[in-house]
Amino acid sequence: MNGSPIGTLIDATRVVDEQGATLWEGTGLGLGRPGTILAMSRLVYDPAELRRLHERTGADAVDMESGVLAATGRLRGCLRAVSDSPGEPLGPVAELVTPEGRFRPRGLVALARHPAAAARALVNIRTALRALSSASATGGSGSA
Repeated sequence: MNGSPIGTLIDATRVVDEQGATLWEGTGLGLGRPGTILAMSRLVYDPAELRRLHERTGADAVDMESGVLAATGRLRGCLRAVSDSPGEPLGPVAELVTPEGRFRPRGLVALARHPAAAARALVNIRTALRALSSASATGGSGSA
């Protein structure tokens, strides 16, 4: 959200809502760099909206899970890897899912129309997943 490089691990010390109100606060998991996660009920991929949300909340990344867990009191930490940013958006890959995160078959057409942008976004997603995998395999002591 704030321009962190793709693959950066964000170790939540706070989870906030769309207005910036704190939903959860803690010490983090000791993995990645400390930061703030914005809990949303929908997928956010528009670069301009990501910038606005960062300016309003100070969040470093967005997710759809941590807010639900924070509301139950069961959240103990949250680790996210940056897979997209305002400068490196999901592009046509975002068309594969609805704002609620459900698969959208017609999104495959967007991939076919913009293969280079889709490939770039998929490489970024893979980079983020590798960073998470590396952190979980090494307990955070490996490089990501």
